[in-house]
Amino acid sequence: MVAAHLRPLFPYLKKYRSAYIWGGICVLLMNGTWVLFPPIIGRAIDGMRQTGVSLHTIGALALMLLAVAVVKSIFQFLIRWILIGASREIEFDLRNDMFRHLEGLSYSFYQRTRTGDIMAKATNDLNAVRMLLGPGFMYTANTVVFTALALIFMLHISHRLTLYAFLPLPIVSIVIQYFGRRIHERFERIQAMFSDISARAQENFSGVRVIRAYAQEQSEIANFETANR
Repeated sequence: MVAAHLRPLFPYLKKYRSAYIWGGICVLLMNGTWVLFPPIIGRAIDGMRQTGVSLHTIGALALMLLAVAVVKSIFQFLIRWILIGASREIEFDLRNDMFRHLEGLSYSFYQRTRTGDIMAKATNDLNAVRMLLGPGFMYTANTVVFTALALIFMLHISHRLTLYAFLPLPIVSIVIQYFGRRIHERFERIQAMFSDISARAQENFSGVRVIRAYAQEQSEIANFETANR
């Protein structure tokens, strides 16, 4: 189902596949570094509980934490620069291709299609595609990779605690699916309303002389505010 919806984007993803490959490598390196943060803190706590810890050891552990944070920040910056940059480039290509396609459409298409619908597709819909190909991919990859790496560390520490930690996941998954479906339905309705609002604004601008001639300014303002709400 998801692959079918993404199929029209495959040529664009193929064009920028090197960016996504490098972004994926940075995701692995960032999460591989960041997952070391809790074990270092655990080592410090265990040392203080058992035999105490010297000032030298505290300084060494602090430097290790600082190094992990710095390396993680560098890869996090690279991920955002590469993946979100690629999504911006794809959005730019999509806008150009869409405009080129609109230039070749017949006059009858523009007779039966509202300007607001075209404006909504050229702005909000393309922005939603960019959010999917940029932040959407980035956050999904981070979650999957970090969870997999954290699971390895957790199982190494305690199988029982890992089981307890993952017990709520089935319930969480059901709740997320429920709210995700509700959010998706509302998002689609909002996208449709963007089209209505854009069409109303365009009609008011193009017919401003008629509105003024019949003194309908306040009525149109009220209608526009109602549509926005």
